[in-house]
Amino acid sequence: MATIDSLRREDRTSEPGWRWIVRWLRRRLPTGLYARSLLIIIIPMVLLQSVVAAVFMERHWQMVTERLSLAVTRDIAAIIEIIETYPQNSDYSEIIRIARDQLSLQISIEPDGDLPPPRVKPFFSILDGILSDEITDEIHRPFWIDTVGNSNLVEIRIKLDNKILRVLTKRSQTYASNTHIFIVWMVGTSLVLIGISILFLRGQIRPILTLARAAESFGKGQKPDNFYPRGADEVRRAGLAFILMRERIERQIEQRTAMLSGVSHDLRTILTRFKLQLALAGDNPDLHGLNDDVNDMQTMLEAYMAFARGEVEEDVGELKLSEIFAKLESDFALHGKTFSYSIEGDDDIYVRPNAFMRLVTNLASNARRYAGRLDIEAKHNAKWLTVVFDDDGPGIPEKNREDVFKPFFRLDTARNLDASGTGLGLAIARDIARSHGGNVTLGDSPLGGLRATIRIPA
Repeated sequence: MATIDSLRREDRTSEPGWRWIVRWLRRRLPTGLYARSLLIIIIPMVLLQSVVAAVFMERHWQMVTERLSLAVTRDIAAIIEIIETYPQNSDYSEIIRIARDQLSLQISIEPDGDLPPPRVKPFFSILDGILSDEITDEIHRPFWIDTVGNSNLVEIRIKLDNKILRVLTKRSQTYASNTHIFIVWMVGTSLVLIGISILFLRGQIRPILTLARAAESFGKGQKPDNFYPRGADEVRRAGLAFILMRERIERQIEQRTAMLSGVSHDLRTILTRFKLQLALAGDNPDLHGLNDDVNDMQTMLEAYMAFARGEVEEDVGELKLSEIFAKLESDFALHGKTFSYSIEGDDDIYVRPNAFMRLVTNLASNARRYAGRLDIEAKHNAKWLTVVFDDDGPGIPEKNREDVFKPFFRLDTARNLDASGTGLGLAIARDIARSHGGNVTLGDSPLGGLRATIRIPA
């Protein structure tokens, strides 16, 4: 049992390290689908080419160089055998001619002497090591070679009994010098394939981006123009599902709006007859209560109609925050209330003007009704528009802050948004914010009252 507990503790202590690595990779890797798709193509291709290049360098390049060096070394060994076995004329002209014409080697016989001191071997010279090993294995005599530099020739000096054989051969005879051609072809082909992949990826990802923009526009209450499914089958199915979902939502909104408008219109007609009959009855004290009830019902119906109008589709237009807040400032001044505002970022916003004006006005009117001071702070950046309302009123209990967004919910001991107390004010406010793709939330204000926050996509 103790062993299991210890293993669990070890797993818990080692887990944060892996999580940290995963989080680090997520922060470093791109988040876009296009960039990730390119990485899915490029990384395996680079790894494959690295493995192929390593195997090629290790096997093919080294093997070819060994064979070429062995062939040249055996030619030199044959020349030494001829020189030492058969008599030669004084200038060795015949053996020099045979080496030049038959073996493509430039040789010369020099008087006896010492070989030059060994040169420093290059760190990455495969030719120097292989050629030295082959001469050691085949000739078994002291030698000196020069493979350093950009010259096309390789010089080999071998010490014979009483003379020195000097050999000049082409580098291509001892070394696989065309290896770079393979690398050039491999890299060039990869670049061409990556270019083709980029073109195809752009064509496949463009429909996904179009679908995302259409969904974002619909979430903001805008109707996307000229959107139709295209791309791969899966993307087409997703686009078709989005269109069907949008149509169902629009039909539901239209049905609800038509129902509310119809009911409110019919009830308003009946109320108008009630008012007419009460007016004909004259100034009767017994009917004052009935007059008040009729007026309350009239106010409630106006609120219902306002709620229904909030569902009516409105085109997006440009609106200035400063103009909205200036009107609110004048309204607060008329009522002897304190009002201040600040705007951070762009003053121009793109919303449904009438609906957004109602949203801000509802929240500000609520603060004016129940508080003596209202501070508004608006922040507008590239992604979000955030408007914060802070007042010093009585606030709303935390347990009721979600309930007040329900239609017709009213607070008896605290405040609510509607002047008449119909309980639709916050419902309308949140409905407008969500139709823009955002939301309205409530919290505690630093001034001691209520904080209402509007946050919608910019």
